[in-house]
Amino acid sequence: MPRIRSIEGLEILDSRGRPTVKATCVLQSGASASASVPSGASTGRAEAVELRDGDPSRYGGYGCLKAVYHINGEINRKLSGRTFASQAELDRALIDLDGTPDKSRLGANAILAVSIAHSRASALEGGAPLYRYFAEMSGQPITRFPRPTLNLFSGGMHGGRQVAIQDVLVVPASAGSFRQSLEITHAVYAAAVELMAERFDARWLTADEGGLAPPVNRAEELLELAIEAIERAGLTPGVHVCLAADLASSHFFKDGAYRLDGKSLNSHEMKEQLVDWARRYPIVSLEDGLAEEDWDHWPELCKRLSPTTLTLGDDLLCTHPRRIQNAIQSNACNALLLKVNQIGTLTEALEACQLARDAGWMVTVSVRSGETEDDWFSDLAVGWSGHQTKAGSITQSERLAKYNRLLEIEKEMPLPMIPWPH
Repeated sequence: MPRIRSIEGLEILDSRGRPTVKATCVLQSGASASASVPSGASTGRAEAVELRDGDPSRYGGYGCLKAVYHINGEINRKLSGRTFASQAELDRALIDLDGTPDKSRLGANAILAVSIAHSRASALEGGAPLYRYFAEMSGQPITRFPRPTLNLFSGGMHGGRQVAIQDVLVVPASAGSFRQSLEITHAVYAAAVELMAERFDARWLTADEGGLAPPVNRAEELLELAIEAIERAGLTPGVHVCLAADLASSHFFKDGAYRLDGKSLNSHEMKEQLVDWARRYPIVSLEDGLAEEDWDHWPELCKRLSPTTLTLGDDLLCTHPRRIQNAIQSNACNALLLKVNQIGTLTEALEACQLARDAGWMVTVSVRSGETEDDWFSDLAVGWSGHQTKAGSITQSERLAKYNRLLEIEKEMPLPMIPWPH
């Protein structure tokens, strides 16, 4: 059982140039490992609270020195010299030390960085790759490799709000391996870059997660462009490549109406719009099609989209076991977008994951828009047997770090990919 010698924090920058937190855990054996945590732009109200400094003279108030102070001070003092029999025991100590329901005192960013650094140090001491540590933590064998969903076009808070919806993603449905998934996606992305130049005379500029942000006027134009890019790449939409869409609807839901493409839609009209898109385009997953508090209308949307299109909950669920249980009971959705920093520790995220699995849901393991070049996400997605991954586009080093790590894992452990879409 590993004994902690010391824990240290450091303020670093994420892919948007905003501060985030890195923690280093040193065990008594000398094993030492670090982990950095991401930050989201499109955040749900029920997410665990990142601790920010609020000092406008540093990084516009986004500084993380308070969170780092808690790691170097209280967390280090209380945990150093202690032995933890499991990751769950370590995480429970962090939760109890914080003492708030949303981790707002010490900061979810501080707590999660320590949680993951400890897992990495423990895996190192045990001589196992991190994905094996995560698999042992979950109690499930690794039998399949997750299938990626990759950003192609962005709008909303990721792409400058030229349209309301946030992302249109490609799903390399015909790929037999992760390596082949990236090859297919590269062909579609390159075709999309050509379309941008021809149609809009636009330079190759990318949004937060590496997606292209064409200057379109209607959300549906992103879907139309995605189909054109797939065909231009010599592939067949719905056969070789399918689509997924992240609407992040809470961000254009105001005063009981969805403000989409200059129209004001009530919940019923928004559902009809989504069902129509799913009928006319090869969309296999719709994320946050309705707002996070529009609970009454999610069950009907899920029913209408099934079985061909997943109803994926992100802001609705916030990787929070209580909200997931509510969604299971009401049949509000049938897939979880799992973001570890939404809940704040590995143990709580695993509880959320297992709740979803036990309900027969699919699980998409996701990064955030503000990322670092740390690659623990990839080991987690494989170790917890995620059905899909969502790590952004195939540009930008903070995204490629995840994909390159997945390629390494696939080489070490060649497995068949999750067959998706079903």
